[in-house]
Amino acid sequence: MKILIADDSPTPRLILRRELERLGHECVVAQDGNEAWELFQRSIPDVVVSDWMMPGMDGDELCRRVRSDAAAPYAYFILHTSLDDRRYVVQGMEAGADDYLTKPFDPDELTSRLISAARVTVLHRRLARQQAELERLNDMLFEDSRHDRLTGLGNRRRQDEDLERLVEQARRSGRPFSVALFDVDRFKQFNDTAGHGAGDNVLRSVAAALIRTSRATEVAYRYGGEELLVAFTEEDLEGATLAADRMRSAIEGLGIRHPGLAPPGVVTVSGGVACFEPGSAEDVATLLERADAALYEAKQAGRNRVATGAAGALT
Repeated sequence: MKILIADDSPTPRLILRRELERLGHECVVAQDGNEAWELFQRSIPDVVVSDWMMPGMDGDELCRRVRSDAAAPYAYFILHTSLDDRRYVVQGMEAGADDYLTKPFDPDELTSRLISAARVTVLHRRLARQQAELERLNDMLFEDSRHDRLTGLGNRRRQDEDLERLVEQARRSGRPFSVALFDVDRFKQFNDTAGHGAGDNVLRSVAAALIRTSRATEVAYRYGGEELLVAFTEEDLEGATLAADRMRSAIEGLGIRHPGLAPPGVVTVSGGVACFEPGSAEDVATLLERADAALYEAKQAGRNRVATGAAGALT
């Protein structure tokens, strides 16, 4: 194990180091509490053997700092005290020490302390790895619960969380954001003609096109069924409308044959765009209603186009 020795007295420090190295351990040596704390942060020892009374920082304060370093692996802390200082042992334990050793130490007692130290540090580090793995799995579950499995886009839950956050952000920053609601044109006819498996492939392809054409500040979600939504986190109505039409054009450009059309054609989408203004009193639901109304206008106007929903259009 790597062991940090902290002692301002040269002779006890030397004797302890020789014995520890004889037992096969690697030693790092500090002559006072401040140096010990610096070495602890740099060397990340398995065990700390610290004198109680030292210049700069006493052993109990060193122990408290070691225990407060949440980023460091667990270090077994042994107070090395004279017989006269044993009255401080309880105080040291309350500071987070694991054990104590009296001066002059007995080699067998030192060995027994190190056996305990090895067991405890292995246990703590195993628990730390298990905790890290549990947190990783929880993060994966959290992300999985917010993604649509068919398209790989954010799902409705993720969308609602993000839009609420964007509303608060817009009100704080004074900058607008916009959304575009897309719907695959005549999707029922496609499913009825080509089958639902082919329809799922269409949704995957449309979602992939949205991802490819999205900038870093644009996030796509599956709104539901064949409807997809894109949030433009830093765009006003004009900019978002241009971006949405770029996406519409990219989807048309995929050239996916639509067997339910007469004459034959390709899969297209219609889109409705709405902008949230920072001074607006509306909520996310109203914003989406305006985008949906604009989408309806695009459908009524012939499909394969983007329409805009002005603020207040529903009132």
